[in-house]
Amino acid sequence: MASRRRQTAMRHIHDSVVDLIAFMNMPQLDDLLLAEAGVTIDRALFPLLVGIERFGPIGVGEIADRSGRDYTTISRQVAKLADLGLVERRPSPTDRRVNEAVLSAEGRKVIDALDAARHRLNTPVFSEWSDRDLLELQRLLRRYVDDLQTRAEAARNP
Repeated sequence: MASRRRQTAMRHIHDSVVDLIAFMNMPQLDDLLLAEAGVTIDRALFPLLVGIERFGPIGVGEIADRSGRDYTTISRQVAKLADLGLVERRPSPTDRRVNEAVLSAEGRKVIDALDAARHRLNTPVFSEWSDRDLLELQRLLRRYVDDLQTRAEAARNP
């Protein structure tokens, strides 16, 4: 691909990713998903619960780093999730100074309900996509994220 076309394509990819992030971060979208799942949880706790499921067991410091929020806020929110019975806090097996958050059985039920709701909401979006297109999107998104993570890790540890 010619350099100019490649530069334009990369700009369009960036614009699409920014649009996707903005869309995915819309509070109304969270409300819709929570309602579809029949889940009642503070909207501020919802992304945290999803992050703990995706990356857990995970320490509060790492959650704060991943979310770009301060440690004390995340610590309070993890405590709320624990009070609700959705996560458990336990010492890290590798560093006893670190408390990790992990989904509880009740938290797993909530995540399963959210996953089922997400599937129902996304099915119409992809209904006219071929299986090949859907698998290609999956493959390319995973490759993009993996490559970004590899480069970021290399930059942190030269």
